[in-house]
Amino acid sequence: MDRWLGDGGMPIIGQVGGSLESYGVDGEDLGWVEGSFSPTELACNPGGIVQAGVHSLLLDACINFAINAALPRGDRARATLELKTETMRAASQGTTYRLRGEVVRMAKQVAYGEATVRTAEGELYTRATGTFLLHRAEGGA
Repeated sequence: MDRWLGDGGMPIIGQVGGSLESYGVDGEDLGWVEGSFSPTELACNPGGIVQAGVHSLLLDACINFAINAALPRGDRARATLELKTETMRAASQGTTYRLRGEVVRMAKQVAYGEATVRTAEGELYTRATGTFLLHRAEGGA
């Protein structure tokens, strides 16, 4: 998983200003990931406001990474089945935000997660919840 720190293995994450910096597992299967987001010009409209789709891109990646951090070797998140993103404040260039994704529940075929974009002081800008299809290795749980 360390090789995916930074852009998460997806160059577009770095191009919009995102970076995944640390991850771990709480308990048996509650994975998490943390990172930062310093919006680039590519992430923003002409007025310097981050597009909602960029928030969705980053938060989808955070949940996906958190799930993969918690899965046994050979298992992985296969696809996003559902993602709901709520943007509560306009994020803009010139500010660095904190990203966090975490697993809420891990089942046999699906995992549920949530992720947020916050300021360094903890002010919530965007949150997302998602359901992800899992691929289990042969003979896995």
